[in-house]
Amino acid sequence: MPFVSPEVFAKQVVASIQGYAILSGRAVGNLFTRPRYWSDIYTQMDSIGVGSMPIVVLTGFFTGCVLALQSATSLEQFGAVGMTGNLVALSMVKELGPVLTGLMVSGRNASGMASELGSMKVTEQIDAMRALGTDPLRKLVTPRISATVFMLFFLTILSDAVGIAGGALVSVFLLGLNASAYFHNSYRSLVYADVVQGITKPLFFGFIIASVGCFYGMNTKGGTQGVGKATTQAVVVSSVFIIVIDFLISRTMIGIFGR
Repeated sequence: MPFVSPEVFAKQVVASIQGYAILSGRAVGNLFTRPRYWSDIYTQMDSIGVGSMPIVVLTGFFTGCVLALQSATSLEQFGAVGMTGNLVALSMVKELGPVLTGLMVSGRNASGMASELGSMKVTEQIDAMRALGTDPLRKLVTPRISATVFMLFFLTILSDAVGIAGGALVSVFLLGLNASAYFHNSYRSLVYADVVQGITKPLFFGFIIASVGCFYGMNTKGGTQGVGKATTQAVVVSSVFIIVIDFLISRTMIGIFGR
């Protein structure tokens, strides 16, 4: 990577932020005007949602299993092993479910969007779409953002469910806890504020994943090498954004609900 002066670097950062804001704003604005490419939205829902289910289920399940094992070891010191269900449910719903699902989908789909759009960019397919009178943002970006936000919401709920189920499996068969007590404690520990926090995060994460992936794909330069670079940047930037936004949402929700 060539070194540039601080002035040039600052200009590049500002230009990138400006380009990202314009792309995101236009893509969201396209939702409220016609034409709408419903077939593309459904195709992306299938690719992003159904295609990501196996890795989301596996990640959520084994995260719940590990949580139950680790928490039981710590709670045993205080004679509170029965509270394992509370800890697993709160951890999965409020934090680990949304974040891990977002990171998994980011690694799978942000890279896919960047490489797909980047390949179209360097082979001038996007320029051909403009020449034919089709808006590339409306055709390529808006469906991906809509589908990612919509499907990540349900993928997060699925991850939470299988994570709690994985914790139950470990708690019952390895730790010897009562299954009914585990699920009762899990249910009782969750309140309105926890559920709201858990289902709000994927809405922001989905937008970040799709918009960042599409931004780097639409701005790819330098042939096939540029496609690889855009793919890497999309995954890294979207993952960092997810972690930062997770902190900001958590802080906001704690300020609003007090937990």
